[in-house]
Formats: sequence, structure tokens, C-alpha cells
Amino acid sequence: MKSKFLARLLVLMAVALSGAVAATAQVTIPFFQPGKIRVLILSGRNNHDWRSTTPFLRKTLVDSGRFDVRVEEEPMGITAATLAAYDVLVLDYDGPRWGPVTEQAVVDFVRSGKGLVAVHAASYSFSGLEVLGDNHRLMGLKEPPWPEYLEMIGGRWTAGPPKTAHAPRHCFTVEVVDPGHPIFDGMKESFVVSDELYHSHQMSPDAHVLATAYDDPANGGTGKDEPMIWTVNYGRGRTLYTALGHDTSAMQEGIFVTTFLRGTEWAATGAVTLPISAATEAIPQSAGASRSGPQPLKLLVVTGGHEYPTTFYTVFEGATDLHWEHAVSNHDAFRDDIRSRYDVLVLYDLENQISEAEKTHLRDFVESGKGIVVLHHAIADYQDWEWWYKDVVGGKYLLKTEGDRPASTYKHDEEQCVKPVMRHPITARVSVMHLWDEVYKGMWISPDVKVLLRTDNPLSDGPVAWVSPYPKSRVVYIQLGHGETAHLYPNYRILVQDAVRWSAGRLN
Repeated sequence: MKSKFLARLLVLMAVALSGAVAATAQVTIPFFQPGKIRVLILSGRNNHDWRSTTPFLRKTLVDSGRFDVRVEEEPMGITAATLAAYDVLVLDYDGPRWGPVTEQAVVDFVRSGKGLVAVHAASYSFSGLEVLGDNHRLMGLKEPPWPEYLEMIGGRWTAGPPKTAHAPRHCFTVEVVDPGHPIFDGMKESFVVSDELYHSHQMSPDAHVLATAYDDPANGGTGKDEPMIWTVNYGRGRTLYTALGHDTSAMQEGIFVTTFLRGTEWAATGAVTLPISAATEAIPQSAGASRSGPQPLKLLVVTGGHEYPTTFYTVFEGATDLHWEHAVSNHDAFRDDIRSRYDVLVLYDLENQISEAEKTHLRDFVESGKGIVVLHHAIADYQDWEWWYKDVVGGKYLLKTEGDRPASTYKHDEEQCVKPVMRHPITARVSVMHLWDEVYKGMWISPDVKVLLRTDNPLSDGPVAWVSPYPKSRVVYIQLGHGETAHLYPNYRILVQDAVRWSAGRLN
């Protein structure tokens, strides 16, 4: 009886499990961000410091807003099915061969019309030379060359003659020899960089050179103009190779960043839409002149009147589209007309003393339609200025009893779950937050605000972020942000950064 019961139970469990699997299979999970170019970086082996360069390359791509990026540190074993979802491969790799299945998958990937970008030491890979390990250490492994790889990337290291090598790292000038190519269109025609200058690559006749550098014999060079950046049309696909990018310092050069981003887009799509950075523009533009693509937002962050940990200064880390300056008091911030200098005002101060001239400059900024983001204790600013707290901010922390309303209260380091309560661009990337932060209770909150976030903590009024109904500019209040537990919380950073972007009209 026991064995029959057990057998029947196992059958029922199997049926239930198969139903659960079937139900799960019907769910479509968006693995990639729609509209972005899908990039797979192949890394994990290199005689250079791939542990720092690969994250740098990934961050550079992601921060441009054009790419969705994955990283594979063990390329051997990749199949055609693995690559099918991607548009372009980026090789920050110099190591052993990948085996016939993976190598054929990469060849077919590019031939079919996809893209490939190879960086710096990737031209040493699969060349038939002895495989190098970390710090150029010989691994005692010598493999036959991969012929199709030379055809794909257009050049590789060779034992010669002449032997491929490089002079000691130094500053040299990179000259653009095809300024009409989409990658270089609109860029300057020469750049000084500090990098390794590779010479005597074995070049494929199909390589189309875009930029060269003179290899000075006085520095151990060949006395020739050596190819630095080139492209290859391979099948229906496109490849880009750059000899630049020895380390993260070299990768931060303007020419590397711009050509890497634009080159990856070109390899993936055959076109270039990404803007040229200021460091690589062909024609210097006057301050304030528009370039292709949006310029970083200019923020004035105002503190003073309340202590805070220095972790507050990390809130905008990684947001390359937000450039902020710091005013240590409201007097410092509003002594002059600031309308032409900033896009968004971020208040993290607690001030009540303000002169009439300073009031005028603050009011002018707000009424000009610029963005306003009020953080945490700044809800207590200007207690007697009704226009400010009632019309603009939409709320007020009462520092003292006012009529029949008692003073507001606070409590530090309270555990709370904070949940989005309406669909809005500011909270689109924010999930439920679990954090310890200061809570406020007994505030005056305008009934006309649009509440974005609420907390479940009973020592709070509930609403902890809202959009003001003020009609002349976009105003956001975020009550979170007392200390480092909030400042270092990833969702808090996203919340504040997206509030800034929305207040400036960058998110809709």
C-alpha cells in the first residue's frame, strides 16, 4: 500500500510540475532593453588588465544610452544560439583559441551581417604565436593560427619578418586618413594620445585604414606611418579594429571613447548616430552652442543650515549626463541671477533667512520654467514664505506650532518599505525600497500634489515623494535622504537622478 501511495504521489507531483513548467514557458521575459543595440563583450583572458578594461568598456557603452551590454568571460563553448540575440561582439580578449564550434559561430555571426569590434591586444589572439598570459607571461602554449580571424579583423601580430611589436609607451599623434568615414565624420584630423604604438601588423588586403600614427625611430619605432584604426567588410558584416586602448588611462582619451562608441554602432548597424565628444570635434564651438545629442544638464546643488554625511556627494555618481556645482549656502546660491547658468536647482539645505534680492533670484529661476528638486530637510526651508512652501514645493515641515497645527516630528534610522503608488517617469526604474532612513510626521502637504511614493512606517505621514502642482516649472519633493544608508542605496540614487532629469524635461 505504501509503495502504491508513493507512486501515485510521484505521478501527481510530476503532472503538477509539468503544468508549472508549461505555465512558466508562456511568460515572455524581456532580456534586453527595447531599441538598444545588443552587445556581447568577450573577455576573461588577456595579457593586459582585462579586469579593469572590460568593465570600463561596458560602462562606456551603457552610459552612452545606445547599447544593452552583456559580458562573457569564458567564450569557449559559445554556440550560434548564444550569439543569435546580439548585434555586435566586442573582443577585449587575448588568449587560447575557442574551439571549432565557437569559432565557426563567430565567423557565421559576422558573415550574416552582424558586427565585430576588436580592441588593442585582440590582434595578437589566434595568430599562431605563443599564447601570452597575464603581464605578457608566456604560457607555454602554441596553437595554429585561425585564418578566418585575420580575414575578419584585418590585421594581426606576426613573428615576421618584420616582427610585430611596439615601442615603449609614449605620447604620439594619431592622424585621420579617411575623415569621410561615418566613424570619423565631423571629427578633428589629428589627436595626441598616450598609448602603445603597435607596428608591423600583418595586414589583410581587405583592411581599410582610417587612422595612422608615425612610429618615430628615435623611440624604437619603424619610421613609418603605422595603421592604428581600420575596418573590414566581412561577408555582409562589418568589423572595426583599434590598436589604441592599452589600459583604462588610454581608454579615457577622447579619440578612443568616441571612435569606440561610434565604431561599435557602425559595426552593428552600418550607420552612426552617436554624437562627437567635445574633445574630438572638428570645429570648436562657442559656449552654449548645440552639438549633436543632448548636452549634460547643469545642476546647482545647495546645502547649508543642516549637517549631513559626505556620502551625499556620491548620489550623482555614474550619471555622466548630470554635471553639478555646489553652493554651500542659499546666500552663495542666490546672490546673482542664475537662470542662464543652470538647468536644475537641487536643494538639500535648511534655511529660513533670505534677503529680498536673493528671493528675487530664486523666484526668477523657478518662474523661468527650470527644474526644481527639493530633498529631505529642505522641506523646512522658508517657513514664512507662503509662495515657496505652498505654491512651489507643495509641502512644509513645521518647525514650530502654527495655530492649531502642532510642530512636525521626526525619527532617525527607521526601517521602512517605500512603494511607488503611481506610474510616472521618475519612478519607472524604481522598485519597492527597503531601507533605514529618517521619517517625518505632521507635515502640511498640499492636497493637489501627485504622490509618487509612500512608506508603511507609522511614524511617517505616508507620502515621501511627490510632484508639485506648480504650473510654471517641474518641481519634485523627495523626503528620503537623511544619511548614508539612503545615499548609498542604488534605488535612491536612481530616484534622485531621474527626478532631476524629469524636472529638466529629459524624461516624459
